[in-house]
Amino acid sequence: MGRYLTPAKITLLIVAFVYSEDVVPTSAATKVLTFLLDHILPANKASDTTIATNEYDHVLSISVLESTLSSHPSARPGRSVYDLLLKRLWAIDCSHALDAFITNLPCLLTKTREQLLRERETGEESLEPHGRILRTSPLGAFIRRCHLEYTRLQFQDSIALWQDFISYRLPTRQAFEKKNPSDSKSALDATLANMHIDSSHHLAQIMYARLADEDQDHHGAFSIYDVEKLMEFQVAELQRLGGRLPDGMRSRLDQMAKAGTVVPKLGHYLSFLDSWRAGDFASALDNLHRYFDYAMQTRERAFYQYALLNLAILQSDFGSYGEALPAMQEAIAVARENKDITCLNFCMSWVYHFGRSFPQERKNIRMSGILGSEVEGLAFLKSRAKDAEMWSLLSTTLLSEAKLGLQYGDSLASVFENITKAAHLNVVKSSQSVTGPTLLMKGAAYSRVGLTHLSWWCGQAFLRCHAKDAPMEDLLKCNCRMAGLLVQRGRNTEAMELLNGMPPRVLRVLKFQNYLSFYAGLLKVRTFLHRDDLDAAEHLLALLAGQGVPEAEMGFSLSLLEIDLLMRRGNLTKALERVEAAVEEGHQEINDIAVQTRLMNLKARILAESGHPLKGFSLVMRAAQIAYRGRLLPSLWESVGLLANILNELREFGAATDLLQSILPQVLEFQDCDLAARSYGLLADANMGMAGSEQEQSIKQKELISKAMENVDHAYLQFRYIEDLRGQLEMLKKKATIMHWRGDLMLANDIATQYLDLEKQYRTRRV
Repeated sequence: MGRYLTPAKITLLIVAFVYSEDVVPTSAATKVLTFLLDHILPANKASDTTIATNEYDHVLSISVLESTLSSHPSARPGRSVYDLLLKRLWAIDCSHALDAFITNLPCLLTKTREQLLRERETGEESLEPHGRILRTSPLGAFIRRCHLEYTRLQFQDSIALWQDFISYRLPTRQAFEKKNPSDSKSALDATLANMHIDSSHHLAQIMYARLADEDQDHHGAFSIYDVEKLMEFQVAELQRLGGRLPDGMRSRLDQMAKAGTVVPKLGHYLSFLDSWRAGDFASALDNLHRYFDYAMQTRERAFYQYALLNLAILQSDFGSYGEALPAMQEAIAVARENKDITCLNFCMSWVYHFGRSFPQERKNIRMSGILGSEVEGLAFLKSRAKDAEMWSLLSTTLLSEAKLGLQYGDSLASVFENITKAAHLNVVKSSQSVTGPTLLMKGAAYSRVGLTHLSWWCGQAFLRCHAKDAPMEDLLKCNCRMAGLLVQRGRNTEAMELLNGMPPRVLRVLKFQNYLSFYAGLLKVRTFLHRDDLDAAEHLLALLAGQGVPEAEMGFSLSLLEIDLLMRRGNLTKALERVEAAVEEGHQEINDIAVQTRLMNLKARILAESGHPLKGFSLVMRAAQIAYRGRLLPSLWESVGLLANILNELREFGAATDLLQSILPQVLEFQDCDLAARSYGLLADANMGMAGSEQEQSIKQKELISKAMENVDHAYLQFRYIEDLRGQLEMLKKKATIMHWRGDLMLANDIATQYLDLEKQYRTRRV
């Protein structure tokens, strides 16, 4: 296999030669040049006409040349550009002719600057022929590169190139003889034909025995340059998207190796990325060491810091946190020594996000002295990213600052300012890889202020406009977040369809597959709890706990479901203990006001269910204060609902009604059926309490009872959306009680029958 030249590139040189002979009409010249540039410039993507019929579809085949050039007439009557190409293609009838053709390639180019200066000084014009193709043009650079690479070839490599060229042009023999019957020559070697030696002769067998191999069609199809460019593209795509090597590309690389293609050392790094995403730690570590061992032989210590950076990321992904941080410290030290600012900034950013993802390691990070506090670390990263003009890193840092502001309860204006800065930077600097995280962060910010519909449309905008070129991790998290919003609204079937419809390329990565299965398990546990299938929920919770938590936030969600299970089983003491344990874990792992307020509200709710709602008064007020200060509106509405429950216990029904009526429009806009159902239920209790203080059978009492009945119906409907059996039964019980109190015994009996039928229906579904 040659270093650069292939039969396809020689054919492109012949097309350029035909173009330079002025036999291509002006109407077809633009299309011929476009065809040449499409296959010369590596940045250009192949057009739709470059689809080959064989499995090596990224190699220029004869069929592509025929389909493209045969439709363009030439300046010679009755001949197309493709016919002229065939004539020149078969004019190279021996190895010497190929050598002469490539040696004379500089004749197609304009004169050099030195030649022009020499002619100007001497006044004599050079007798050497010169063409009109500019030497600095893409086509001129390609011609000069091919000429230079051919002069560097060893003799045996030039002979192998000639033999590959014979196999490459062989399918065109019939078409050439049809158009040029008088020029019909030997398909093998004109020199042997002049010596009257056919292909059965021993000399021909010795020289061209390799052409009889079955896989000869694939010999010479690639050069080392082509394979390196192919692997560089695959590595860039794997790093950008975070996926695995496609099966088609893996099979092509295997076929290249079987065909004798030398796989460059970058192939080891490609194997490392693929093994890493597949979850094969041993193979990934082996390929990583192998690649950087080869790289160190030629590039000395220039890439040593990147080896340590990849090693630290690999160790952290497989849970070896104690080994990941020292490797990253070494990478930072080597990057500083080599003055590699880009690698150093990436290392610093990784250390910050490592501390955020694994809070238990923050102590080690602080002891290492790499970064200060979170705020100081972000300020340092922003300044370094600006100095190095690393816009993607700067955008990511702005989003991290916005996330930190949300967690600490800072000003919403500052949070959205950072998100807007990141979005503006993405547009101005074309940082497409950060578009997904920007929309995800904006959606999270909208959710925290209760604007669920805006959060939903942020996810929709990401999936419809940016999912094609987005990293797989962002695509996965966006789908999971939207599935969570659907479950929150009671649309469980649509949520599961969304998760099950995840692209297969995402599921091929072990880390993403585990994340998806864990998140889907959390949604199923919530569904089981709502349907009062507590045994199935407990079994699935045990499986998820044994699987391991992908992220700290999902660990908190798992703890909430465990507490909900204990509450539904009536084990309130253990549930309260679990809340206390979660509070301690939250202070150590997740420093977020949303976690704090959620746990305080949950503790107050447990106290209320245990018959001691007044003991949770201080907790509710503190949670409401924190949520109001941080504009965490869903937690604020939950706190207001718990406060209204306490007021109901104190028989302050009017105040409870005012509080609940003030938040219900926003609760309904938030589209959380569970929160809305509980709020309607509390409002019904407050209305019934006010009705009890009115005069019997008065108009005011009847009006309040009607409002209570209406609120009970609304609560029942919200519970029904999320299939919460216990909530539905409780609302039916309240409705039957109200009917019985009003004296409507027949309606009360009908509701009791509905109660029993509903309970039987859910019991049948569990069986």
